[in-house]
Amino acid sequence: MLKLLFVLPPLLFLALLPQEPAAPPAQAAPPAQTAPPDQAAPPDQTATPAAAVPANNPVKPTPESQAHALATFKIDCAMCHGDNGNGKGDLVSDMGLSMKDLRDPDTLKDKTDGDIYTLIHDGKGKMPPEGDRVKPDDVWNLVILVRSFAKK
Repeated sequence: MLKLLFVLPPLLFLALLPQEPAAPPAQAAPPAQTAPPDQAAPPDQTATPAAAVPANNPVKPTPESQAHALATFKIDCAMCHGDNGNGKGDLVSDMGLSMKDLRDPDTLKDKTDGDIYTLIHDGKGKMPPEGDRVKPDDVWNLVILVRSFAKK
């Protein structure tokens, strides 16, 4: 009887503790589908883990879209890349970064628009991604803006 007095309270305590709901059962992933050879992606597209990104920019810039891209650049990018893309933003020395000068045509000459889109969308190293915070057309307009730095 004495054992019961020592064992019963801890058992009741454990029994009355709130329980976490069981995790939902894992769902099987749908089988991967591949397109028939006659419906394969055009050769100008490269695949990224998230989705296929065209190598060439599909967006036509407008003055409004470029003004929006410049505003986005000044908020999200200029702190490191500099207001004019020179790579001398306010945080470069604080974060110990070595930034390329986007005004130099050689900086991006080997990159497709799709490469730059993926870099902006996914980020790299200490560069945070834009990801789903911005619409795809806004990222494409940022690509146009970044390319324009080398033309000035």
